[in-house]
This record gives sequence, C-alpha cells and structure tokens, in this order.
Amino acid sequence: MTDEVGPNYDREWVEFFDPDDAETLVRADLTWLLSRWGCIFGRAPEAGGCPGIDLERPADGCCLHGAFFTDEDDVRRVRRAVKKLTPETWQLHRRFKDTLVDDTLENDEGVEEPAVKTAVVDGACVFHNRDGFPTGSGCALHQQAVRDGVHPMEYKPEVCWQLPVKRDFKTETRADGTSVEVTLITEFDRASWGPGGHDFDWWCTASPLAHTAADPVYVSYETELTELLGKAAYDRLAELCAEREKQGQLAPHPASEPTVRRLEAPRRR
Repeated sequence: MTDEVGPNYDREWVEFFDPDDAETLVRADLTWLLSRWGCIFGRAPEAGGCPGIDLERPADGCCLHGAFFTDEDDVRRVRRAVKKLTPETWQLHRRFKDTLVDDTLENDEGVEEPAVKTAVVDGACVFHNRDGFPTGSGCALHQQAVRDGVHPMEYKPEVCWQLPVKRDFKTETRADGTSVEVTLITEFDRASWGPGGHDFDWWCTASPLAHTAADPVYVSYETELTELLGKAAYDRLAELCAEREKQGQLAPHPASEPTVRRLEAPRRR
C-alpha cells in the first residue's frame, strides 16, 4: 500500500454568508482547499501515477464500482453525452439503456432508497476504456469532452466531476431559535465513502503521491467549485483562501506539506 497520512489531523475552516443568498452559510475546509492535491490518474506508475483503489488494477483508478446518479437531470446530461460516443471512442459501445442498473443508496437517515448507477462490466465502470484501448485508457465521457473542447463536468456523472471535493447541505438551529442553511465544502476522504472506503487499497486525498500540484485546490477546481457554490460565493471563497495562504495556514494538509515546502523554498542563485 502506498503511504497515506492518518485520518485524524487538524483542519482549518472558514465561514461566510453567500453574497447572493443571505440565508445560506458556506462552511469551507481551508485545509483541503489550500492543499496541493491534483489528480494523477493516467500517469505511468514509474512517473508517480495513480495506484488505483485496487492495487491489482491500477489502470482502472477509482472507476471500479460505477457512479450513482444524483437525479434525473444528471441522467439526462450523461445520456446526451453518450450519443456522441462511437465504437472508436468507447470500448464498450452499446445502447444507453444497457449502461444503467438499478441499485440502492443509503440516505442521511440510514435508510436504503432506490437509486440508479452506471453498470459495472468486467470489474469496472461501463464508461471506462481499459488499458490498451487505442484512444487511451480512462473515462470515455471525459475523453469526449476534451475532444469537444468542453469541461468534463458537462458530460460526466455529477459524482465523478465533483470528486474529490465533497459538498453537503444541512440546516442548523441556533441558540436563538433561528435556522440557517449550511453548504459544506470539504475533502472527500475515505470516511466519506462509508464503510467501503476503508477497504480501498489506496485513496488519493490522503497520499503525498497525489499532493504534487503547483496550484492549490481552490484554484485548480475553480470551475467545479463555481458550479457547486455559484460565482459570487466562489469569488468570496477564493478571496478568503488567498488571504489565508498569504498569512500562512494554521492547519495545512499533512499530505501537501512536502510539496508546499519545495515550492516555497528560495531558489539558489
């Protein structure tokens, strides 16, 4: 197993009210958003590529279990994207109805509810082109988006383009009896997957191997965070992140510390 930092490290948070919605409080994880995480899927293993959540299938990354759709809009968006795929660009090309399966998903109250997800074929998501496919391994939908010159979030299931950023919603009642709607932005760590996450051989957010990006997450994930929060809220979040980065973090992500030290080291003349 590739080294990972322990799960219980200090985190630093910031809260602010959405400039476009005075009743919504955004609570953001600065430890995660200022980390230097970056996806390393697709790199060669000898170049520090993704080991995958199953070390026996590193080329499949985290695409082994399929993706649950969040709602009908999510399904419709992917359905439109699938129509763009061909046998030359999608290894498992088939009619869209064959790529969906019925399943169940546990809600916040612990109750199993009906859900729809992408099918798993031969041990990986039906949209995952396997290692050796002529157009390259990886998500056929992601690759099509790149070919079409659009952001992958326009074609991929919502959970796929969000990872490993986690957004949650909750209502908090204050001591004075008033309620506030909270949008939480944090790291999709092992625990976020539920009990099954602890069975992964490796997970990227806690591994220094994946914390080698030049830009912090709040910069590299600007498009995704803007979609999740709205432009005004993202712009305010970016201001706060930049200010905290300038001042210095109180609780930096432990997996990112070697990269930050290297980037901040003075150059030799």
